[in-house]
Amino acid sequence: MGSDDVLRTHLQELRRGTVVVASLVALRRPDYGYALLQRLTGHGFPVDANTLYPLLRRLEEQGLLTSEWNTEESRPRKFYRTSEAGEQALDRMLDDLAAVQTSLATLIEGAPR
Repeated sequence: MGSDDVLRTHLQELRRGTVVVASLVALRRPDYGYALLQRLTGHGFPVDANTLYPLLRRLEEQGLLTSEWNTEESRPRKFYRTSEAGEQALDRMLDDLAAVQTSLATLIEGAPR
């Protein structure tokens, strides 16, 4: 495995958890899957549809998202929204993310280059 592949793998692992956080933040405003995909990509969270849709289903099964079908348009769309439990989990994740950022900043400041 080349160094580019190793780096790509580590970057993918780093982004995997942040996509969950970004999705929960973005879905504070109800949206459907494709629009969420575009919004996440536009904000620097590129995610493949084959990754996002299973993630949405998993978050819904875990109770972190709610969903409802909008059948008023020509194509029915399933809209997702962060649930109350999702908000609570998101608050904990954001706190943890902030703590990780602080710890990393401290580590970086004290490390020789």
